[in-house]
Amino acid sequence: MELSAEVQQAETLDAEEKHQEAIGILQSAADKNDLEAQTRLGKRMIVGDRAPAMPREGVGLIVHAAEAGGPEALAILSVLFALGVYVKQDWRQALNALRLSAEKNWQSAQKQLQVLASDRKLATENDNKSDYWLRLASTVDFNYWTSVPEARTLSESPLVRTFPDFASPAACEWLIEKSRDRLTRAQVYDSVKRTVTESHTRTNSAAIFNMVETDLVNLLLQMRMSACAEVNFRQFEAATVLHYAEGEQISEHYDFIDPNTPDYEKIILEQGQRIITFIVYLNDDYQAGETVFPTLNVSHKGSAGEGIFFVNSLEDGSADRRTLHAGRPPRSGEKWIATQFIRSTFAL
Repeated sequence: MELSAEVQQAETLDAEEKHQEAIGILQSAADKNDLEAQTRLGKRMIVGDRAPAMPREGVGLIVHAAEAGGPEALAILSVLFALGVYVKQDWRQALNALRLSAEKNWQSAQKQLQVLASDRKLATENDNKSDYWLRLASTVDFNYWTSVPEARTLSESPLVRTFPDFASPAACEWLIEKSRDRLTRAQVYDSVKRTVTESHTRTNSAAIFNMVETDLVNLLLQMRMSACAEVNFRQFEAATVLHYAEGEQISEHYDFIDPNTPDYEKIILEQGQRIITFIVYLNDDYQAGETVFPTLNVSHKGSAGEGIFFVNSLEDGSADRRTLHAGRPPRSGEKWIATQFIRSTFAL
């Protein structure tokens, strides 16, 4: 799609780090019903990306662009419907918006429908008929994505439970490919300085997906996690995919908010405790790279598509130090996992 002169000018200004001027140009173009400008400005306002965080106004721009047929705006609208962010939550509307985006030739929407479709033959054999995306969308089975697969318990207390058939090969491949070009060095949180920083204890890479970067595949995987862990998916933090190259690892650590953190009670009151960690193993063609719980004497190398969760807190909500764990380095190959932190209160 050819970009308008205003959108191109905004890109130039952003490259020069003149973000306020770029926002002004996008706003002017959006006021003239430039759908690309509306979409770009809406995305930035929803998450505060080089712009003031004004999510309600940003959603309004996305809705307007989607109603006018903007393909990317329709894909983002599908996420907003799924999350219920400033629009009524409606999974059917989410799927419909994604289907309309696919019909507008938005490749991400098309690939998502092919990942989510229950009819695997139809998903891999695009017959190019005008109703293909409608037929494909009609095979998406929400019951599957909200069901609990067969489980196996590795530890009763603290609870560590695995689901060998959690995610489809297509969903795993989608998350890997979507993350590959977004990886940055993973960081750790310094509870004293209250900043994130690189550390020799964590050498892997990560890709984090905010509200306008996520998609329906990610959200339906989160819904399945929600069913397995029996918690509301609004308690989920942003989805993250981790990559471990040969020799990379994260050493022994806890996922809960450390009780020794300054203003711990205030943080827990405002943000909630990280009560559960859910991991999905996206591949298994590497050697070693186990997830280990030294206190529990548990070492587990997941298979591709397997999910596992563990509970980080005790019944009274306090931190459970028995959940000390680590991600060992692969000796050969590369390891991909999706990881999801779940809070005790709503994160959305």
